[in-house]
Amino acid sequence: MARILLVEDEPSLGRTLCERLQKEKYEVTWAQTVAAADAALASSRWDIAIVDVKLPDGSGFGLARQIKRSSLTPVMFMTALNSAENRLEGFEIGADEYLPKPFHLKEFILRVRHVLTTQRVPEVLHARGRQIDLAALSVVGSDGVRVFLQVRDARVLKLLIASAPSAVDRSEILDRVWGRDQYPTTRAVDNAIVRIRQALQDDSGELIRSVRGIGYQWTLEPGES
Repeated sequence: MARILLVEDEPSLGRTLCERLQKEKYEVTWAQTVAAADAALASSRWDIAIVDVKLPDGSGFGLARQIKRSSLTPVMFMTALNSAENRLEGFEIGADEYLPKPFHLKEFILRVRHVLTTQRVPEVLHARGRQIDLAALSVVGSDGVRVFLQVRDARVLKLLIASAPSAVDRSEILDRVWGRDQYPTTRAVDNAIVRIRQALQDDSGELIRSVRGIGYQWTLEPGES
């Protein structure tokens, strides 16, 4: 069952969205402030954070930046702030979805499902003798040694695994993981791949294949170990 953190300060809308998500068999925690969301983020892991931008004690944009810095949780914005500048800021942060208010409940559920299906990767998976624990941001190699990943590197790895068997373009990795306000170069992606391969003991590119002119590909099919 997917675990959803809903951050919405308007009581009527928050209650309606909670009920609708629960009807879809999701486990939902509803926070009405940035402070309450911070506490929820510190105490548990989430499959998606659905965040309103205007909150009584701060900005949803600021909350999303914190989420992106410290976890692999996908973020979906929902807001009445629908100018091109606001949408751009949301995607620059690395939003996985941006849903303008008002919206139809059916569209809301479809957007949530889209993020969950495109981002959902098992927290722990095995790959050719390695154990990848995305929740713990670590890899246990075939020699039994545990290596910890940087949050951003773990996000790159998760994106590659979620996208398999398709290759992922370097520019897409930059947009999805760094966010468009960081202005990194594609060299940042290559450096992250080097670190991930070291953690995976994958010097030969058995697990992460370089695709000339495109980017990188996770070589294992879903469920394959």
